[in-house]
Amino acid sequence: MTNTQDAYDADSLREPAEQAGRDLEDASAPEILQWAAATFGERLCVTSSMEDAVVAHLASRALPGVDVVFLDTGYHFPETTGTRDAVEAVMDVNVITLTPRQTVAEQDAAYGPRLYESNPDLCCALRKVQPLEEGLKGYDAWVTGLRRDDSPTRANTPVVGWDERRGKVKISPIARWTQDDLDAYIAEHGVLTNPLLTDGYPSIGCAPCTRRVLEGADARAGRWAGRAKTECGLHG
Repeated sequence: MTNTQDAYDADSLREPAEQAGRDLEDASAPEILQWAAATFGERLCVTSSMEDAVVAHLASRALPGVDVVFLDTGYHFPETTGTRDAVEAVMDVNVITLTPRQTVAEQDAAYGPRLYESNPDLCCALRKVQPLEEGLKGYDAWVTGLRRDDSPTRANTPVVGWDERRGKVKISPIARWTQDDLDAYIAEHGVLTNPLLTDGYPSIGCAPCTRRVLEGADARAGRWAGRAKTECGLHG
């Protein structure tokens, strides 16, 4: 895994990825990303929901001009797309915006209005999961901002692992970080953050499915509030 330009055979990546996860478990986020940049080069991308630009900032130091993939679902808060535009303007990254196959209006015509209410799993599949799977086809590895303290479902997130669904290496360099670690990095480096984070939204998704939460409540309590749903499907 040293050639940074050629595409890799997916089957040959699984075992090295899992070994890297063990070897890099105690490595710092910059060290993990330096390994990723040296291993995959231009076949590495970062995905960002634009809650903040921490992982994009970290990755830009390891691989200047790195592709940062953003899913524009058509339902984002203006603050979220504004954060994307600011990241593109001030950071050494290449922002790539992915869009679903259907516009919101086309989806409404096909499935009925407010699919996010009648069938939120299908809405996420159409507007998030499918576009990401198509958008990642040109990469061998993708970087996420997942942290183990985000939720119980993410408690075992490896720093480097194998994405079975997509046949890619999945890298989560800040998996071991706490919220305090994240806040400290943002403060130290002046990293861009979504304004909604200071307006009662500790976890930000699509506007129709995201609510403010009470201070001290679980950070993801405002996502799909009142439903058993806790994930959009991108990570499991």
